[in-house]
Amino acid sequence: MVRMEPMTIARSFVSLILASTILFAAASTQAAEPKLLGQYRDWEAYRLKEDGKNVCYTASQPTKTKGKYKKRGDVIVLVTHRPARKERDVVNFFAGYTFKKGSAVEVKIGGQKFNLFTKADTAWARSEKDERAMVRAMMRGRRMVVTGTSSRGTRTADTYSLLGFTRAYKRVSKACGVKPS
Repeated sequence: MVRMEPMTIARSFVSLILASTILFAAASTQAAEPKLLGQYRDWEAYRLKEDGKNVCYTASQPTKTKGKYKKRGDVIVLVTHRPARKERDVVNFFAGYTFKKGSAVEVKIGGQKFNLFTKADTAWARSEKDERAMVRAMMRGRRMVVTGTSSRGTRTADTYSLLGFTRAYKRVSKACGVKPS
């Protein structure tokens, strides 16, 4: 698997923010170019401004992918803080394909399993409690396996290294003035 350069991930994230904004008919969001705050092993920390407010996130890509697919877009996991909206620890996965309608995504970290809901090409934790539990597991874990099913029925399994996650997470938490989980 070819890893993307840091700013490529940042640009992908901005594109995903803008696409999500249009998709969900949300209020107009003006996002500035993300600023790389640091690289921490397999994770990167960023800050950007949306409508003049800080948004901080950490991002990574899988170190290994499995699945019989011909074409797949960018695969990225994000943990995002939007303090102006009182949102923290928002965990979401961009699969690089559209999920099967009504399907769930399973995330395994160590001995813990999390069940996420899907919409279009994105999977989210079902509650704030689940997000915080997932972040704590990510801080303790070494790897995370994310399993999903595409709209064509293709099963995928993406393995993420969690090396560097804790430092990247603490960096974005500090940058946005958010107390870490």
